[in-house]
Amino acid sequence: MARKFVIASMLHETNTFSPLPTPIGSFGPGGPLRGEQAIAELADTNYAIGGFIGLAREAGAEFAVPLAASANPSGLVTRDAYEEMSAAILDAVRKGCDAVMLDLHGAMVCEHLDDGEGELLARIRAIAPGMPIAVALDFHAQMTNRMVDNATVITGYRTYPHVDMRLTGERAGRTLLRAMAGEVKPRILWGRRPILSSTLSHTPSRNPMKDVMDRAIAAEAAAEVLNASVFGGFPQADIPHLGLSAVIVVDVAKEGGEAAGRALRDALLDQAWERREDFMYRGEPLADSIARARQMTEGPVILVDHGDNTASGGTQDVMSVLEEVVRQQLDDVVAGPFCDPQAVARMIDAGIGANVNIEVGGRVDMPALNLKGRPMQLQGKVRAITDGEFVVTGPMATGARIRMGRTAVLDTGRVQVVVSEGRAEPFDLGVFTHCGIDPRQKRYVLIKSRQHFRAGFEPIARQIVECQGLGVTASDIALFDYKRRPKPLYPFEKDAKPTDSAPL
Repeated sequence: MARKFVIASMLHETNTFSPLPTPIGSFGPGGPLRGEQAIAELADTNYAIGGFIGLAREAGAEFAVPLAASANPSGLVTRDAYEEMSAAILDAVRKGCDAVMLDLHGAMVCEHLDDGEGELLARIRAIAPGMPIAVALDFHAQMTNRMVDNATVITGYRTYPHVDMRLTGERAGRTLLRAMAGEVKPRILWGRRPILSSTLSHTPSRNPMKDVMDRAIAAEAAAEVLNASVFGGFPQADIPHLGLSAVIVVDVAKEGGEAAGRALRDALLDQAWERREDFMYRGEPLADSIARARQMTEGPVILVDHGDNTASGGTQDVMSVLEEVVRQQLDDVVAGPFCDPQAVARMIDAGIGANVNIEVGGRVDMPALNLKGRPMQLQGKVRAITDGEFVVTGPMATGARIRMGRTAVLDTGRVQVVVSEGRAEPFDLGVFTHCGIDPRQKRYVLIKSRQHFRAGFEPIARQIVECQGLGVTASDIALFDYKRRPKPLYPFEKDAKPTDSAPL
């Protein structure tokens, strides 16, 4: 008899400082995908759930996808949304299966829960205590004991931008299949160090993280352990379990396997701890960044507004960097996408070719940072109107359909401003090319991102300039009022010790 798997995704990186709510409708086009629709849309994509589906097919297994839910990072997930998504997965498990494969983020915070993933896994365990469960997590996961205690296998993305999401699912799934076949007996070991690392400093593509992640990758490739993952954590969350962590899956049936795993875990964490100061962000004033960019004669120069980044919970409507670009009179610029449904409606009503004088952005206040939304007055011609949909062709989330909502382009002469009804992280050139703009031909490309832009835009960039704009994803953690964070935590407590961070 063919085995039966339950495969699902429930993805959200929660920025507890973000003013944007996260109801059920945020988790897909009109809500989460389910069943055959989820399979059709996600099976061939570079997502972990795509890797799980591929493995199930390869193994000749039956499988059900009760839920495929993914929301842009934003504020707390509502209680109703969490309970609806959790119930869909739990109901599928109750119907009977041989294993569960979950594509989760690892940083979901809800109105009623600090650890959305740990709670889901615990609920599955309560239904099926012996169920094999494979979990793929984002590099920015906030690890907890509850996740580890209730999973069989955990793997994490090794890249940022995340170009190995499908591979991460395959790594977790293959170890699970080996365990089900009796080839290995997995156990998860993990640990944390009290470091609140910056997302601009902890990408595995560069040091200080590169050597740490490379060591984990090499250990897994050499079969020293079954799986090895390092997690940078997500700093924009005021919760008790922040920190940099490592998760090792060992084969306890292998002589010395557990001891080797513990040694690897400790070595990875010790190496990260020694480099803790290097994980901190060092920026420059916004005006200086734009002035420096103004002296760069060959484009494209990518201007990266990391203070208002959709993929970290930003509102995508803060205009501070564009205001400075205009003030310093940079020319031949494409900027966006900015999220402003009102401005889009105005441009659609006016029509292509119409001259308009409108306010753009600044619709959302950010109480956590005591910032009021401030629209920017722009005058220009409407150059394009689209449905805002395109399929990703770049290396991150390849094959996924992006839905930005209706989108319009305002040409001010010096700047082409792309404005959309919804938020969309610009990790693929499609955010511009789908509306007739080739960013490769521009001198300046202003986008709201931290690291994900590197997937699509770094290959075309002559120069990259990080811009410290305003917003709830600002890289200066001193701007945020953490009330529930663990203590001690570096860099808040400079005298923190590595032993101060026991797993929670």
